[in-house]
Amino acid sequence: MTTTSANTSTSIFRLSPLIRVTLLTLYIALTAPLPFLSQVTAAPIPPVLLWVGIGVGLVGLYAVLTEQVIVNDQQIQLAYPVWVPRFFRKGWTLPWADVKELKPRSTGQGGLVYYFLSQDGKAYLLPMRVAGFTRLVKIVEAKTGINTTDIRPLAQPWMYIILLGCTLLLLLVDGWTITTALTTGQLN
Repeated sequence: MTTTSANTSTSIFRLSPLIRVTLLTLYIALTAPLPFLSQVTAAPIPPVLLWVGIGVGLVGLYAVLTEQVIVNDQQIQLAYPVWVPRFFRKGWTLPWADVKELKPRSTGQGGLVYYFLSQDGKAYLLPMRVAGFTRLVKIVEAKTGINTTDIRPLAQPWMYIILLGCTLLLLLVDGWTITTALTTGQLN
């Protein structure tokens, strides 16, 4: 989304919908069967407590997935909606004039992430999972003069499509497991 006022052009980049849907669906697929399994196996943790925990976790995950990058003529900002407590997820703001360079760092899985280094030596992670990442990188290059031709997203869309496919298969298995437990009369 881009908004324009008299002298300022603001662009907002949200987390890719593919990533958001995939991660939320994976969370549900991994956690939804737990209360049913708790009841069937007579586990010491009551199903209602598991449902509460799953709900709290889902809200927490959704909060993390609401990050947005806001860029305008003066700065780049990583922000969260007002309902996300600052102690849970803090954003940051970096004026373009304070950007010294973009530094690559390798991840434990062999990928590359990039950090903005400010004039005072602080590092700010370049958000790489936003929709419109290529346009964001072009804006960064235009505002900072830093060559960004080698910067690529950390994960390609096909990776999340495969993960979503596996997650949907897991949901089918979850449904079969829950249905089997219900029809065998082991759940009330």
